[in-house]
Amino acid sequence: MIPAPGKWLYPAEGTTPDHTQVMAEMARAPAVLLGERHDRADHHRWQMQIAAGLLAHRSKMVMGFEMFPQRLDPVLADWVAGNLDEAQFLERAEWGKVWGFPAELYLPLFHFCRLHRVPMVGLNCRRALVSDVGAGGWDSIPVDAREGITPSAPASPAYRRYLFEITGGARPDRAAQGPDDPAFDRFVRAQQTWDRAFACRIVAAAQRWPDALVVGIIGRGHLEYRGGTPAQLDDLGFTGARVLLPQETGPTAMPPAPDLACAVYGLPMLPG
Repeated sequence: MIPAPGKWLYPAEGTTPDHTQVMAEMARAPAVLLGERHDRADHHRWQMQIAAGLLAHRSKMVMGFEMFPQRLDPVLADWVAGNLDEAQFLERAEWGKVWGFPAELYLPLFHFCRLHRVPMVGLNCRRALVSDVGAGGWDSIPVDAREGITPSAPASPAYRRYLFEITGGARPDRAAQGPDDPAFDRFVRAQQTWDRAFACRIVAAAQRWPDALVVGIIGRGHLEYRGGTPAQLDDLGFTGARVLLPQETGPTAMPPAPDLACAVYGLPMLPG
């Protein structure tokens, strides 16, 4: 089943609840993770609309962004407080260095947080940490270089299969010929460093703002089928996080798998 544009679907149940019902239910969760494809403006518009709906049901909110490393939290706080204009914010937040997508895609979300005084936090870590864990494993990282991140729970077989398939599957020119191939371990370790970093930052935000709903703005590859960040949250004892995803509609769209996400929202398929 594929939801119509502007409609919700609970894929596990095959039901189509109305928007108010979904917002009310999701606002009761400790965290709601909104997946995206980074280059899709319609995904970011959807994220802002969902955040607004959640805020109507839950007056306290904090928003975490994959796009920023945690070290930039003071800059995010200055932006929300109204101390920076757009140009100053993007310069101090090192946008051109820390993220490779146009700022215009995300500025509506940033302005939403500023307008409603929603605290913004960075969920990411430095890229070198991801590379170093991929190359040498977690134990190769000095304790003082771990940025407060704990070792990730092992990737499930299903998550390894998912990562292998979304990165191209088996090809003659690929070293790893299957998801269980040791040649694939490096990529999995790197991906899980991100997954665990996002999870640790979400838990920290929930502890800092105990009455707030934590909303995560995260690439959908870290969220689908609950294999990435949601699994790491569960491992940290932070249960009940909900995953919402945009779902393309149209004659060539594929129905979502029952376990893809807690709920999916129909968006028109882009031309081409």
